Amino acid sequence: MLREGIDGVRIPSGCAVSAIFSKNGHRRSGENIIRSIALMHERSNGLGGGFAAYGIYPEYKNLYALHLFYEGKKAKEACEEFLNEHFDVVNLSKIPTRKVPSIKDEPLIWRYFVEPLHTKLSESQLDEETFVSRCVIRVNSEIDGAYIFSSGKNMGVFKAVGYPEDVGEFYRLEDYKGYCWTAHGRYPTNTPGWWGGAHPFSLLDRSVVHNGEISSYDANRRTIEMYGYRCNLLTDTEVITYIIDYLNRRKGLSYEETASVIAAPFWSAIERESEEERRRLTYLRSAFSGMLITGPFSIIVGFTGGIMALNDRLKLRSMVVGEKGEDVYIASEESAIRLIEPELDKVWAPKGGEPVLYYLKDPEMV
Repeated sequence: MLREGIDGVRIPSGCAVSAIFSKNGHRRSGENIIRSIALMHERSNGLGGGFAAYGIYPEYKNLYALHLFYEGKKAKEACEEFLNEHFDVVNLSKIPTRKVPSIKDEPLIWRYFVEPLHTKLSESQLDEETFVSRCVIRVNSEIDGAYIFSSGKNMGVFKAVGYPEDVGEFYRLEDYKGYCWTAHGRYPTNTPGWWGGAHPFSLLDRSVVHNGEISSYDANRRTIEMYGYRCNLLTDTEVITYIIDYLNRRKGLSYEETASVIAAPFWSAIERESEEERRRLTYLRSAFSGMLITGPFSIIVGFTGGIMALNDRLKLRSMVVGEKGEDVYIASEESAIRLIEPELDKVWAPKGGEPVLYYLKDPEMV
């Protein structure tokens, strides 16, 4: 089963996050992001590791790339029947992997490049992204043994039970090239290690890696499930991903505004702002109060054409940002940045609740 951990043992340790982003759209292989996250090996414990990469499927950039785990052939047959009913499947194949001794009990891992069937999309009366996201949630909630763990365009998530450097080798990430890479080495705070529970978590093109623990999980889960999301992956990071999708995609908030909801300033801090800013922050905190995330966290959010780094408002988890020319580096430790770029133009630790955002200089580069 996908939900089984390593010997069922929970080994307390730490978490690590890392990212590389090129503002000029330069695409690089996964080798450097693997080196960066591997340096923080001691923060992980082998119960989960993973990567998200953007710009890796230019030949299929207008199609949704669905990455799936299957527990067996029966689940695969049921899921493919669903996909064929709702999508035009342009290409499908196993995701290439190599044998790595430490990566065990792997499920069937497949990839599908698809676009919604026009008749189904028209019947649904939904916009395309909402249609796709609902199909993803249906598969993950209703088809036993099937799990769509990546569903964006021109991007992909690669994750497993294992140390992140072994996961990168397993998925042959040196064969991919992307303008943005994020990585995570996980110790499950409240859940056993299983393939679907490793980070990143993703819906459409938004992906999240997270270091920390959300004490507001139950309140956040109840709130987001009122809007059609289903939180059944046994982890708090899933909730963060859905909240960001809801605020940014469905409500149209900017990423800066989204950050002001999930890491909202304290009321005492809001009172010290100008009248206009006080009115704006009060609205965001009041209108989306159930989406305020409490507890220690540092997250990196990948999305088409950009990246965001964000600490909780008390900055209870470490995060460092470095810049060199057109390249941006983000990690839990400065050493994980210096390993791959020793000479930085600028390096700093963002303040609590302060979003750090970067975008491609030319959106057409996506």
